[in-house]
Amino acid sequence: MKLILTQQVSGLGEPGDVIDVRDGYGRNYLVPRGFAIRWTRGAERQIESIKKARSAREIATVEHAKEVADQLKSLRVTLRTRAGSGGRLFGAVTAADIATAVRDAHGPDLDRRRIEIGNPIKTVGTHRVSVRLHSDVSASIDVNVIEA
Repeated sequence: MKLILTQQVSGLGEPGDVIDVRDGYGRNYLVPRGFAIRWTRGAERQIESIKKARSAREIATVEHAKEVADQLKSLRVTLRTRAGSGGRLFGAVTAADIATAVRDAHGPDLDRRRIEIGNPIKTVGTHRVSVRLHSDVSASIDVNVIEA
């Protein structure tokens, strides 16, 4: 099945890339979640607009990505949220919550889609989260989740 990626998918490619995947993977995972659209001649014309939108919000160079990674290393991110007894959160911390907390800590403006949370954050404490800044550069930040 031939698809056009609309978002970055680890191991497959960047937005605007034309990929060829198995039918079930494309039909059951990529297309329903909005990660890709089916390839047609009409959709191929959209590739240029997808690439323009990506370049507008993307960190352009590896050097810039390394600068942002250095900023993130020295950053202390604290996230206040409601928690119940035993330190269990009501819900989970999302990538958008982390992006807002980084911005509030006077850090760089991060795209929530670049933040990768390994296991869902559902407890109070310090958790390590990785951020994909560029295809060659990634950074890790410690998020301290405290009870509000």
